[in-house]
Amino acid sequence: MSHHAPIVESPPTLALTWHTEDDTAAFAARLAARPLLRNAFIALHGELGAGKTSFVRHLLRALGVTGPIKSPTYAVVEPHQAPDGLAISHFDFYRFADPREWEDAGLRDLFAAPGLKLAEWPEHAAPLLPTADLTLRLDVDADERRRVHLVAGTRVGEQLLQELRA
Repeated sequence: MSHHAPIVESPPTLALTWHTEDDTAAFAARLAARPLLRNAFIALHGELGAGKTSFVRHLLRALGVTGPIKSPTYAVVEPHQAPDGLAISHFDFYRFADPREWEDAGLRDLFAAPGLKLAEWPEHAAPLLPTADLTLRLDVDADERRRVHLVAGTRVGEQLLQELRA
């Protein structure tokens, strides 16, 4: 009988560099074109100023959302709807501190409903959140480029990464 530890596969990843805002917009447009995105949960990690909200704005614009797109830092969630009816919930858990807010704000229902979910600062609500289909980690280097590391957390995330590589 063997007593070896089980082999654990690393989740699929993709590393990118966004040199300019146009690079961010181009990636957002590529992601927006993926049908699997319609019911995905994307977690966005990065320090203040890393470009999380900027990426969300580009993604929402690529999905056809018009009007103001603001950070939901104080509201916790900003709902949007794409012209084709896609429901989009943009969360910002930066100021999230009390798990009771989860129920009081109806966040469980939002995460259970169909549509795209985008969450900034998900680590602040980690025990309450489902596994992200795709996690984006944004880091700014000395030359102001965004180093982006994408990690698939589910089969949907794996398929999204595979399509983005093509």
